[in-house]
Amino acid sequence: MPPAAPEPISPRSPRVSAARRLAKRNFRGKERLFLAEGPQAVREAAGHSTAAGATLVELFATPEAVERYADIVGQAQAVGARVHLADEDVIADISTTVTPQGLVGVCRFLDTPFDEILGSRPRLVAVLAHVRDPGNAGTVLRCADAAGAEAVVLTDASVDLYNPKAVRASVGSLFHLPVAVGVPVERAVAGLKQAGVRILAADGAGDRDLDDELDQGTMGTPTAWVFGNEAWGLPEETRALADAVVRVPIHGKAESLNLATAAAVCLYASARAQRAYGGCRSITTG
Repeated sequence: MPPAAPEPISPRSPRVSAARRLAKRNFRGKERLFLAEGPQAVREAAGHSTAAGATLVELFATPEAVERYADIVGQAQAVGARVHLADEDVIADISTTVTPQGLVGVCRFLDTPFDEILGSRPRLVAVLAHVRDPGNAGTVLRCADAAGAEAVVLTDASVDLYNPKAVRASVGSLFHLPVAVGVPVERAVAGLKQAGVRILAADGAGDRDLDDELDQGTMGTPTAWVFGNEAWGLPEETRALADAVVRVPIHGKAESLNLATAAAVCLYASARAQRAYGGCRSITTG
C-alpha cells in the first residue's frame, strides 16, 4: 500500500510554532530537537537512527518539494516521521536560510557520550576547542568525515553543534560520525591520552612543523587534532595539554590558513600516515 499523502498544515498550527522556536538554542536544548534544512540534510537524517529511535521525527515540505523529492518524503514516512504539507510561507517562517529549498526536518539530538567514543578506541579524532563560528564548526566536521576521522569532540567552550548554520555547513556529515558535545578540554585530552591517542594541537605558532612530523614517521599512531578559535587560536593552557604543537607550513606568501583549511590539511596528513602505517579503520574498511 502506498504511503498516505501528507496532510496540509496551517501557518497557525502549534507544530509550526514549535518548529520555529528550534532556531533558538535554549529551545533546542529543552526539547533536544534541532532543524535540518534542505534535501541533503533531510535525506541523511531520514537514514539515521540512535538508540532513541529514528532521528527524523517531523518533516515540513512544500507541494513542489513533495513532488521533486518524493523519495525523501517516502523515506521520512517509512521511518515514522510526521510529514506536513506546508506552503512556502510556512517553510520561510520555520527556515533559517534566505532561500529555503522546500524541506525542513525536525530531528532528535544525536550526540554521542564521550565515554562511548573513548570505548571505540578511535584512531583519528578532531577536537574543537574554543571554536565559536558555527559555519567553521560544521565545515571542520565535514572535513573530519571526509578524512575518515572516527569522532569529533566539541568542548564546552565551543559553539552549539545544532546551530542551524553548523548543521548546514556540515552538509550531512553530522549524521555520519559520532560527535560528543560539551566536554571540558582538559577531560577531552586526558581521556584521549588514556585511550592511547596522541594529542596534537594545531597552531600557526607551533614549534613543530607538519612536514617534519610526516618525514619523521610520527603521524601513523592514533591521533587527536585540537583546533582552536578562528581569531586567536589556542590559549597557552590548552597548548600545554598537547603532546606537540604543530604548525602547517606556509610555503608561499599567504599570512595564514583559515581554520577549516588548516583542519583539512592536518586531518588528511594523519589519515594518509595511518594508512601507510597499518591502516586507518574508517578508511580501509568503510
